[in-house]
This record gives sequence, C-alpha cells and structure tokens, in this order.
Amino acid sequence: MPVAFVCRTRSAMSPQELFDLSRNIDAHVGFMTKSRERAIAGVTSGLISEGQQVTWQAWHLGVRFRMTSRITRMDAPTSFTDEQVRGPFKYLRHTHEFRPDFGGTLMVDTVEFAAPFGPLGRLVEKLVLARYMQNLIEKRNGFLVSPVPPALDAEP
Repeated sequence: MPVAFVCRTRSAMSPQELFDLSRNIDAHVGFMTKSRERAIAGVTSGLISEGQQVTWQAWHLGVRFRMTSRITRMDAPTSFTDEQVRGPFKYLRHTHEFRPDFGGTLMVDTVEFAAPFGPLGRLVEKLVLARYMQNLIEKRNGFLVSPVPPALDAEP
C-alpha cells in the first residue's frame, strides 16, 4: 500500500497561471537548486504537456538519482498528473489540482508513492521518505506562489 499525503496551498494567481507555473520545467529547476536538480532528457525547458516526459537528475538525502516522469493526464487548467516511469520509487504519482478560491486559486497536491525493497522500503517510507516528500512539496508550493522569480518573469 503506497504512502499518500495531500498539500493545500492558496495563491492570488489565477488557476491558469498557477497551472502553467506548476508544469514549467524552469520553475522546478529554479526551486530545486539545493538538490542540484536538472532536466537532462525529454522536455528540459518550458512547459511540459500530456504524454510528454522529463528525466531529472538530482541529489536527495545524500544520494544521486535519476527519475523519468510522464504527464499521464491533463485537464487544463484544472489538473494534471505526473507519474514515475523509471526511477528510485516502486511507484510515484503526483496529482496537481487548481481550484478557483476567493479571487485566487487553491492548489491541491495529492502525492502517492511506495519505496522498493519490501519491508525495509516500508520502514524507510515511514521513518524518512513520507516526511521528506511532504516537506519538499510544501516548500515547492511556497516557492511557486511567492513573487515570480526574475528568470521566469521574462517568459511570454
């Protein structure tokens, strides 16, 4: 059974603006500088769309990894889902929803994942990964709803 959690973040942006920012490869890289994350294959810049994939290379928890994810479902501008195709997890699905909310947007992220390695993986999920992943998504969302970084401000 996978680990699951939900993060809710409010923003003054419109659903369309936040939808596009959330699937912007450059915004993701801008947030993930601490883990030296970069897109190395597939869509490596700009907006990613349904059916497209991206391969990330990064350092998390002191370990270098590569992960390829694909946008498996998209209903612009209300939601999209990305799923791991190859990578460190046994299973990973991240559903992004964008709901109009008092003149802005409520962004709801639902993340489900399972670690490999059977009982040992389940122990790592409970002790480390669940907290680490939720913290990562919460910080990412805070970054996205803060004033737009100058590097992204120039995009059309």
